[in-house]
Amino acid sequence: MALLNNENTSNNTLDNFNLKKTLSLYTKQWKWFVLSLILCIGFAYVNLRYTTPKYLAVAKIMLLDDKDNSSVGALNDLSIFSDREDAMVEDEIQVIKSRSFLRNIVKELSLNVRYYTKGRVYESELYKSTPILVNFIESDSIINNTNSNFYIEILSDTHFNYRRNEDGQPKKYTFGETVPTGFGGIIITPKIKSIENNIGNNIRVNITKAEFLAESLKDRISIAPTGKSSKVVQVSLVDPVIEKAKDIVNTLIDEYNNYTIKKKNEISDSTALFIDRRIRLVEKNLINVDDSIVGFKTSNKITDVVSEAGQFLNSSVANEQQIDAAKMQLSQLNYVKETLGDETGKYNAIPSNLGAGDPTISALSSRYNELLERRKSLLKSAGSQNPIVLELNQTIAGVRQNLQQSISSSSTSLRIQINSLESQSRRINSKITSVPGQENRLRGIERERQTIESLYLYLLQKKEEAAISLTATSPSAKIIDAAYNSAGGPISPNKQIAYASAILLGFLIPFGVFYTKNLLDTKIHNKEDLEGEINNITVLGEIPKVNSNKVLVEKNDRSILSESFRIIRTNFDYIKRTRKVKEYDNVVFVTSTINGEGKSFFSMNMALTLANTNKKVLLIGADIRNPKLLLGLDEKRKNELAKVGLTEYLVDKSVTVEDAINNYDIKGNKIDILLSGKVPPNPAELLMSDRMHPLFDKVSEKYDYVIVDTAPAMLVTDTLLFSQYAGHTIYLTRADYTEKRILNFAKELHAENKLKGMMLVVNDVKQSNFGYGAKYGYYGAKQKKGFFRKRA
Repeated sequence: MALLNNENTSNNTLDNFNLKKTLSLYTKQWKWFVLSLILCIGFAYVNLRYTTPKYLAVAKIMLLDDKDNSSVGALNDLSIFSDREDAMVEDEIQVIKSRSFLRNIVKELSLNVRYYTKGRVYESELYKSTPILVNFIESDSIINNTNSNFYIEILSDTHFNYRRNEDGQPKKYTFGETVPTGFGGIIITPKIKSIENNIGNNIRVNITKAEFLAESLKDRISIAPTGKSSKVVQVSLVDPVIEKAKDIVNTLIDEYNNYTIKKKNEISDSTALFIDRRIRLVEKNLINVDDSIVGFKTSNKITDVVSEAGQFLNSSVANEQQIDAAKMQLSQLNYVKETLGDETGKYNAIPSNLGAGDPTISALSSRYNELLERRKSLLKSAGSQNPIVLELNQTIAGVRQNLQQSISSSSTSLRIQINSLESQSRRINSKITSVPGQENRLRGIERERQTIESLYLYLLQKKEEAAISLTATSPSAKIIDAAYNSAGGPISPNKQIAYASAILLGFLIPFGVFYTKNLLDTKIHNKEDLEGEINNITVLGEIPKVNSNKVLVEKNDRSILSESFRIIRTNFDYIKRTRKVKEYDNVVFVTSTINGEGKSFFSMNMALTLANTNKKVLLIGADIRNPKLLLGLDEKRKNELAKVGLTEYLVDKSVTVEDAINNYDIKGNKIDILLSGKVPPNPAELLMSDRMHPLFDKVSEKYDYVIVDTAPAMLVTDTLLFSQYAGHTIYLTRADYTEKRILNFAKELHAENKLKGMMLVVNDVKQSNFGYGAKYGYYGAKQKKGFFRKRA
């Protein structure tokens, strides 16, 4: 049994998907499913009964290529017309559905003026069968932009009533008489000879803007190819009047063919004129290009651009070499000049090959190096203050000064030379740079001449082709099937689909409602839900939801409430025997997470159930903040017994346990009750009193069972303050009330062993969710017989 699972029992079975449980969530709501099906099917029936039937008109055409038409063959190769050869079928479909075509259809068929006759259920349009005809005095431009309704009642073959509104005051007119309206005068005339058969008929005339109707047709007309890469397209339209739908589809095809024939004729007529104009223009351009070539060569004084460019390149190379040599010599002179000017290295030797064409600098360099070498030799045998060394120093200084002056003079000359060479290089490079542009410009002019010349010859050829081409034109669409009723009858409403959809919707609506409700449900509903949330604490059982008239079990009671408590009592006794608690084994604390989960209700009934077995039972009301253990007592008895209780015992040491305990006979069961007493200002401190220990010692010895109704464990700390006196703890949860998330608090209490011997109970479970009595009933209880069982 699931009740007898210990704390180590695996919860793998609960984690698995339970199809039967899932289906039961919906099957027990079968009444709502039946109601939904009845409503949906009824709605479908009414909708089918009062919906105007619609018909489908379909036509098939083949789109022809323009190249099949010889009238424009002379221009088929021109780029301006070549795109028409490769026009996709989709492009032509967009042309057929253009607003201009649809506006023409509205005007040609007078679709903006419609006649309706009212039947029993809905109005039906009188297309080509109207007994009257409305003639407008105003221009078509005004009528095509008018929205209006008016009503005609045929009185006789000569008179009729006119009303602007359906409930308006009628005005009598004669056929052929001008009737004034807000959009101009109208004249009503009979359309058929035997109008007597229509006397008494009411006809509604509806005038709609032509642009609005064209837009409506654009949305309603469907044009699509019959297959991939096929030029055969299907044109279809759905409308309540099949003849009207056929006329619209056929007229649309005719309009498209007339349009394409007109366009081809225009092209054919303008072909010759176009080619003649182009030939004259191209001929003029060809002469201008020839003149441009002559003028370009004359203004630039060139005959052969390539040979002149070679000469410029040779000159540029030689000039660049001279510039590089001069810059190298200048760099060397600058280096020597910096060396001579450095005081720290004034007796260092300098390169002797710096002349580079200047003999003075070369001679001075050699003389300077020789003097430095001589001074170095003298310093080895004489000191630096030797007269010969001093005299030699003066000579070296003079040579150095002369050398610096010669270098400065030579550097200035080199800079002037470099500037001159660079200026010459820029002139040569400018000429070289201009050569590609001149060559490119000349080639461009020649290329333009070749292009214009080719076009000129091409146009002359096309002029001859246009002169001998045929002038006959053919439409761009070949009619394969004219418009016809493809279904042979109305396509909508479809009864099979309507009823199938109604049945499907009838199931989906309640399913969606209950699925969403279950998806958003965060509360527990029965024992199975509780075991799914807490799998390591034993669940003793479920208590069914009862009406307010039956809240306490009675002596020899066989109700579902009493049986539920008997099951809980049996399961509790079994767990109690297996646990083998040493102290306070007969003391049972009853608590819950929050207020309103039925602790007092359970405590009272559990005590009565235990007393029903001739056990001596004491019920203690330990919830001194919010006492509720006066359940089942009359008002007079409540007032008498509530004067002395647990509070008075804990506060007044003169009050004994026997003074606070009273004996009761409730529903035939005799139990002792220690009521809560008055609500104290300090309940938490009072429950920590030293008098609690002797109280529980004494009552646990005197009674077979001590049931203690305590405060909610999560809201206040009262229960935990004296939980050491509990041998067992029954933790109450309430179906459709206790949130699953707050059960984590119960898990924490159990994990930290704050409450001894925790066991769970689910209170207030609905009959449909209850594990006992909901489907099979109780053994020995009277069963209600259904209609078929009574007959049997």
